Amino acid sequence: MTAQASPPNVDASFVDRLSQNCAVQFLDRVAASADKEAFRYPRGETWESMTWRQTGEQVQRLAAGLLSLGLQSEQRVGIASGTRYEWILADLAIMCAAGATTTVYPTTNAEDTTYILADAECRVVFAEDDEQVAKLTANKAELPHLAKVVTFDGTADGDWIIGLDDLAKLGDAYLAEHPGVIEETAKSIAPDQLATLIYTSGTTGRPKGVRLLHRAWVYEGTAIQVQDILHEDDLQFLWLPMAHSFGKVLLSAQLACGFATAVDGRVERIVDNCAIVKPTFMGAAPRIFEKAHARIITMQAAEGGLKEKIFLKAFEVGVKVDRLKREGKSVPLLLALQKDVFDKLVFSKVRERFGGRVRFFISGSAALNADIAEWFHAAGILILEGYGMTENAAGATVNHPSKYKIGTVGPALPGSEVRIGDNDEVLLRGPHIMAGYHNLPEETASTLTEDGWLHTGDKGSLDADGYLTITGRIKDLFKTSGGKYVAPPAIESKFKAICPYASQFLVFGNERNFVSALITLDPDAMAGWAEENGMAGESYTEIVRSDAVQSMVGGYVEQLNEKLNRWETIKKWKVLDHDLTIESGELTPSMKVKRNVVEENNKTLIDSFYS
Repeated sequence: MTAQASPPNVDASFVDRLSQNCAVQFLDRVAASADKEAFRYPRGETWESMTWRQTGEQVQRLAAGLLSLGLQSEQRVGIASGTRYEWILADLAIMCAAGATTTVYPTTNAEDTTYILADAECRVVFAEDDEQVAKLTANKAELPHLAKVVTFDGTADGDWIIGLDDLAKLGDAYLAEHPGVIEETAKSIAPDQLATLIYTSGTTGRPKGVRLLHRAWVYEGTAIQVQDILHEDDLQFLWLPMAHSFGKVLLSAQLACGFATAVDGRVERIVDNCAIVKPTFMGAAPRIFEKAHARIITMQAAEGGLKEKIFLKAFEVGVKVDRLKREGKSVPLLLALQKDVFDKLVFSKVRERFGGRVRFFISGSAALNADIAEWFHAAGILILEGYGMTENAAGATVNHPSKYKIGTVGPALPGSEVRIGDNDEVLLRGPHIMAGYHNLPEETASTLTEDGWLHTGDKGSLDADGYLTITGRIKDLFKTSGGKYVAPPAIESKFKAICPYASQFLVFGNERNFVSALITLDPDAMAGWAEENGMAGESYTEIVRSDAVQSMVGGYVEQLNEKLNRWETIKKWKVLDHDLTIESGELTPSMKVKRNVVEENNKTLIDSFYS
């Protein structure tokens, strides 16, 4: 086994801060930054801003409201909602009332929502709207512990279901009788007390509740703060699902660093919002960068002519210059001058699409193709890839703005460790590791070692500088009948970098004599393609089945095969007549592909490749 300790920049003050809890961390931030902006969120066509003091007042009212309902220490409170300011208020209020937040994606069906809330024994649930409330009322008999539902926008009945303002009014009355109760409650919370119960949207089986303690989230925020990556004058744009640990860890970073956050969970408005908000950083999954890259490429291709030639030449030059710089080599004068010209003509416009102030993006939750990372970097947009999972509070490794290696997910966070175990499995240890799976002792024992190492199930390697590279999920790797190993994620991400119309590209071939693929195309990108190719108004199915699209996709597959080893090349493939969706059960709520479901749904088609 190969061990790699974290960077040696952990001092006594760092360790001392880990004795805090999330509630005290929040109250301390309110005191330190009272009149500075904390959050902004959309109200119609404008954005409303809240200071830390105002946020603190709202949180205290809601936390007191929860205490008035009889919430006890570590009792679970659910949040079934999309990402919005109220989600964050609810989460912070639960923390300050010493409860434990249990997250539910708004796209989770009624059956799984009921399972999660019942398994967690939630006493209160924050439900976004009538759609979320309906899931609860329809299964009320299966939720015996649920005493109250608090809705953000839904219809209250004044009894079992109340509004957010109603909860705040209960809090006002409770605070009048118990002044100082929130501060007292916050100080009473131990670092090893349960803070969140996040149910993993697993690609197989029932969701598993991951028990994360206060110390895990405090550690995550502190580990980012001590690296001097983010500061009070930064502005985050937050759209990530807060039900996912990636979104939650960015909230922890905000409490530690004190920057402001603009919140809007509407995915379709990400790029438009960036242009308005002008953030300095944003976290995102690779699919967002893939879509942005594809949109810019296809828009430029549609213009054609001289503009397209200039665009393509700009990125050719930009990538060359960046590679030379990263390799520590000098850049020829002519090439440097070309880069400067192209920066004014092309790259500045790309940066402006994201507001023009982005210092870096943080990519996580899945592998980012290195070619796409290089493409953005050539335009002056740095994407720092990181790695983690719900079981370690989202953040395990991350590249640094001043020291990064494209294609890796960076070194371990300060105060934690990464090790490569048997079968090249990535193992993690540190204050961020979960306490275990809720009500699943056998699963916990098989995932956590007695000396605190977390088995991730991911295959990876460490270089001499301690930078981690992830190959893929061990269970997803397969061997052809010829004995050659294939890593599907590496091939799949390469295709998405080549084909700007791709949504999903899934590789198969376990114990088969060659590799095949199922392809889905992005509906938005294909609608634009249809307009440019005389098929406007036709259905998605008709478009993707057309000879023109089949020929186009075939060309991209040929380009992909040129980049692969002989045994990895795609011999047969098929474009599906639908994209994968959460509703079809082929994607998890966090947009991960349920490979086994897709394979089972298309078993006859895949078998036909080999018949």
